[in-house]
Amino acid sequence: MSALPSLAPAPRRSIERLLAPIDHLAAVHPSFVAGSHGRFELEGTGYSLPRYLYMGRRGGGDTLRIGIFATIHGDEPEGALALPKFLQSLEANPDVAEGYALFIYPMCNPTGFEDNTRHNRAGLDLNREFWRQSEQPEVRFLESEIWMQSFHGIVTLHSDDTSHGLYGFVKGNVLSRHLIHPALLEAGRFLPRNHGARIDGFDAESGIIHDGYPGMLQSIPGMAHPPFEITLETPQKAPLHRQVDALVIALQTILTEYRYVQAVAQNI
Repeated sequence: MSALPSLAPAPRRSIERLLAPIDHLAAVHPSFVAGSHGRFELEGTGYSLPRYLYMGRRGGGDTLRIGIFATIHGDEPEGALALPKFLQSLEANPDVAEGYALFIYPMCNPTGFEDNTRHNRAGLDLNREFWRQSEQPEVRFLESEIWMQSFHGIVTLHSDDTSHGLYGFVKGNVLSRHLIHPALLEAGRFLPRNHGARIDGFDAESGIIHDGYPGMLQSIPGMAHPPFEITLETPQKAPLHRQVDALVIALQTILTEYRYVQAVAQNI
C-alpha cells in the first residue's frame, strides 16, 4: 500500500500586508508615528506588537489619551482593516481628533492572525488572560502599555460570527454607557443593531452589555477613577465594507462625544 501524501501546512497570513495601509499613512503624515514594540520570539521567528501614535492638533485643555486595540482574536481582523480609513478621516476632518493622542494597537495577536485562529499559537484566548499574571508576551506588553500610558479611554474592536447585528460591552468610567449609545446609533447607519435580550451569553439592552468575561482587555482592575472602556462588536458575516464604515463612524462619535463631555465638565 502506498503511503498517503502528507498535507502541507496552511499558508500563514501576512501581517505586513495587513498593516501596509497604516504604515503608508505613518510614512506620509507627520502627525502619525509608527513603532514596533513588545518584541518576542517563537519557534525561531521574531514578532512584535506594533504601536502607532496619532497626535491631533492641540486643543485648549490637557491632551486626552485614548488606546484603540484590534485583532486580540487572530481571526477577527476587521478592526485592523477599519483603522486606516478611520485615520484618513481624521486627516480629512482634523476637528474630530483635536486635543487627542491616539495610541493604536492594530495587531494584538500576531501569531493568531498568521494562523487565522482565535487563540495565539500557544492555544490561549488572549482576551481571557489580562491582569491574571499571564506569561503570554502579548498580554504582558499590552498590560505594560495600559499601565504606563494611563489612558482616559480604552476602545477594543472585535467581530462576532454568531451575531446578526452590532453590539458592545461597557465597563470602567460611568461615561462609558453615555458614549456607546451615540456610537451604536451612528454605526447603525451601516449595520443593524443586535437588540436581543441575551447576547454572547450576557444580559443585554439595546445592544449594550454591562458585564464581561474575566480576563478581558481592560484597564487596571480596582482603579479609583477608571477610564471609559468600550468594546465594539460588528457582525462578522456582514459585508466587510459595512463593518469598516460602522467602526469608523463609531470611533469618530466616541471622540466627539467624549471631548464634548470633558469640555462641559471643565465649565461647570
